[in-house]
Amino acid sequence: MIALPPEVHVFVRDWLSANHVVLKGRDDVVVIDTGYAKHIPLTRALLASRAGLDGRPLARIVNTHCHSDHMGGNAALQRDYRCPIAIPEGEAVHVAAWDERALLIGYAGQRAERFAATEIIRPGSVHVWGGLEWRALAAPGHDMGALVFFNDAHGILISGDALWKNGYGFVMPPAFDTAALPAVRTTLEMLSGLGARCVVPGHGEPFADVDEAIERAHKRTAAFEADPLRLVWHAIKVLFVFTLLDRERIAASGVPGWVERTGIVRDLNAQYLGLAPAALAERIVAELVRSGALRHADGDLAPA
Repeated sequence: MIALPPEVHVFVRDWLSANHVVLKGRDDVVVIDTGYAKHIPLTRALLASRAGLDGRPLARIVNTHCHSDHMGGNAALQRDYRCPIAIPEGEAVHVAAWDERALLIGYAGQRAERFAATEIIRPGSVHVWGGLEWRALAAPGHDMGALVFFNDAHGILISGDALWKNGYGFVMPPAFDTAALPAVRTTLEMLSGLGARCVVPGHGEPFADVDEAIERAHKRTAAFEADPLRLVWHAIKVLFVFTLLDRERIAASGVPGWVERTGIVRDLNAQYLGLAPAALAERIVAELVRSGALRHADGDLAPA
């Protein structure tokens, strides 16, 4: 287990809700990322616990980026605590317009309650949260407006979905955003120069083998660059697993309908694959069963 300073506590969640990073000051608390809408009751309970706010006010909600699994609890927690919400500058226009395509909400078959951002975080800015100083650094790729937060004193990187122990969040293929994959490489190079000693990722446990994680991420990027179809299939499978985790069970016969209803999947298929919905659905299920990500359960599909 990674030893973090007492000002930093991480509630490790799962692949439906992003981790919550709780930064504890003497008199108040800042929370980075609030999870998915489905898990708001647990998010509330965690923050109300001794390991969370411990009776202190919530001074601010901060988001690394504004995908549904990172900001899905924003509106509810803002009502509960009457606190400001700070989001990356690159996300501000999408949140203000509540652009469900740009935010990958309705377009990806996901959900989040609309909220109003009250503060904007600019790349290069410095913030004192939980009594520690954090630099906000642009980390485009998975989300082109994303930020990571770095504390030089302890070498702690709060990476969101820009870097996990094994990879990073899915990236738009070139036909959808020509800048996305090159941005991933630029972000990884930036992260490698920080000298981070510990990474608190958006998903998964905090880890200390930072150089090895960055090297694995570079290899993944090279594989995607060499074969854009690999990137497309990765994105589609990630999106389906997220939907399955959200719903918990899906009728196997309903997967072609999911392919047709989910805008980003429909568009990826039209641009790159050209498969009939039933054929695409059959391949999605077969590959995810083979990888151990899902299982058959009485005519339904369930997370494995």
